[in-house]
Amino acid sequence: MKILMTGSSGLVGNALRSAWNSHGVEVRRLLRGKGSAGPDALFWDPSEGIIDRNSLDAVDVVVNLAGENVASGRWTQERKRLIRESRIQSTQLLARAFKEAKQPPKLFVSASAIGVYGDSGEEWVTEDCPAGQGFLAQVCVDWEAAAQPVAASGVRCVFLRFGIVLSPQGGALSRMLPLFRMGLGGALGRGSQWMSWVGMEDLIAVVDHVIRDETLRGPINVVAPTPVTNREFTRALSRQLHRPAVFPAPAWALRLAFGDMADEALLSSCRVRPQRLLQSGFTFQQSELEGWMRSTQLT
Repeated sequence: MKILMTGSSGLVGNALRSAWNSHGVEVRRLLRGKGSAGPDALFWDPSEGIIDRNSLDAVDVVVNLAGENVASGRWTQERKRLIRESRIQSTQLLARAFKEAKQPPKLFVSASAIGVYGDSGEEWVTEDCPAGQGFLAQVCVDWEAAAQPVAASGVRCVFLRFGIVLSPQGGALSRMLPLFRMGLGGALGRGSQWMSWVGMEDLIAVVDHVIRDETLRGPINVVAPTPVTNREFTRALSRQLHRPAVFPAPAWALRLAFGDMADEALLSSCRVRPQRLLQSGFTFQQSELEGWMRSTQLT
């Protein structure tokens, strides 16, 4: 199997590429820097609409993970523009490449996020639920829509709606660990908001499952079946690290520090069920948060 990947330098991209390489899967990478990353690299520049004309030749699967980090800083208007355009432009460019390819790949796997559901409070949401409100929800809607020309051409398309990806190597957890290790962690706001999470090992298994199971198409929630509240997450992490977690971050302070991002990414509640994965027979290796923490080197 030959896989073409975007976003290969990110947390998820690095983990997937490493796993595939260890199993002899050929991975080609679309990168913005010319001639800087070895023989498996091809050049593209989504902002300029440029892509290597041969990038999709003899490729079985395209995995699109490109996108500016949502949580890397306060959401100024410029940050919002980068978050949106980095996702829409890259997906549109890949859709064009599919159309122009003589023999297009049979599968397009494109990232999305459970942010599409907005703040759902206490309600369970599945892939059949409508999109919610807010900046992130609209970005996800438009992100997935950018790939619709590929689906319309008959290519199988899957949209991986990622929850909070847990890994000590990066992402949200790696930013929490230093504070919690010092005993300075705590709940965010009231702590009652639901967090839908997935461990990196299960995430890799989900992507492999999606590639193998040809019946899967459209949106797929990539989350463990047991979401937790932020307060439960805080307690579980403090127990695992044997540190107190008695310094909550008030909602007003989070809004002051992060602006709109606080309400949409830190205080928003999203209680998500991976309905289509479970219906397809996928089995999670770690479906309980504390079990995942015990099996992962956090200390």
